[in-house]
Amino acid sequence: MAGAGGDKPSTDAGPSPLSRVLRISQLDAFELDGALEQLVWSQFTQCFQHFKPGLLTPVEPELKALLQLLLWRFTVYSNSATVGQSLLNIRYKDARVLGHKYRPMSRQKKLWFALLTVGERWLKERSHSLFLNHPAESSIHKARKLLSVVMGLTKAASLVNFLLFLQTGTFPTLTERLLGVQPVFIRPQGPRDVNFQYLNRELLWHGFAEFLIFLLPLVNVWKLKVCVSTMFSPLNELGRGSEVTYCTECAICREWPTMPHSIGCKHVFCYYCLKSHTIADISFTCPKCGADAATVEPVRLQIEMTELHQS
Repeated sequence: MAGAGGDKPSTDAGPSPLSRVLRISQLDAFELDGALEQLVWSQFTQCFQHFKPGLLTPVEPELKALLQLLLWRFTVYSNSATVGQSLLNIRYKDARVLGHKYRPMSRQKKLWFALLTVGERWLKERSHSLFLNHPAESSIHKARKLLSVVMGLTKAASLVNFLLFLQTGTFPTLTERLLGVQPVFIRPQGPRDVNFQYLNRELLWHGFAEFLIFLLPLVNVWKLKVCVSTMFSPLNELGRGSEVTYCTECAICREWPTMPHSIGCKHVFCYYCLKSHTIADISFTCPKCGADAATVEPVRLQIEMTELHQS
């Protein structure tokens, strides 16, 4: 029973009972397949993001079915395994063929697999629009009711099948049970050497990141910046030129002060610079001398033209 699509019967001994596929591995394969389908669909829709909105909506079920058929052609049809199963070293085998040798899915079962998976999803998404514009007394409406009953029975059977899978560990989906295909490891699985070094490092960095997220909002970055700038600034600024600089330059933006105000020290601030910083930081201090903003008062500047030229 040589399968189509490049599969050949293996002459090696099949998997031993110890290499039985665990339930969690089978479910992980389904999760990987679903993530891949979502990724392919998102990349496909991004190709049309600059087109008219809603362009793909009328044919969305057909496009999804086409993409799923492409994935099926290069995965199940070619290798008797989905993408998730290939990543986990798993393949489908024909469970109805007795013996310990690996027997891949036949071509007929692969076609039925595509019909029961891709066709069922397409029918579920397209069924509402197929019977939308027909009167309630027509035969089409009766077919819709029949289809609803069949889909309800299918969901109930899938639930019963999943409960049996949790008990026995075989045939996680109704499609696999109907076709008689079962996932197996293509190579015997050896003992797993679990190394917790990577996990410990990730936990350490995660805890350190959470600590920084908690600590950084408590640090007054503005005040720390002022302290550092004060430490590296000249200790004493003497002379008339420095006094002129205090009056003709905002201590924050270092431009000519607009509506000059003071907080009690000899430095002058623009009103909007001072107001925005005091609102953002309740404990605002002068960035030049570190004086606390006790009172905000307007300042009248009386500067001669010679002093402006010198500045």
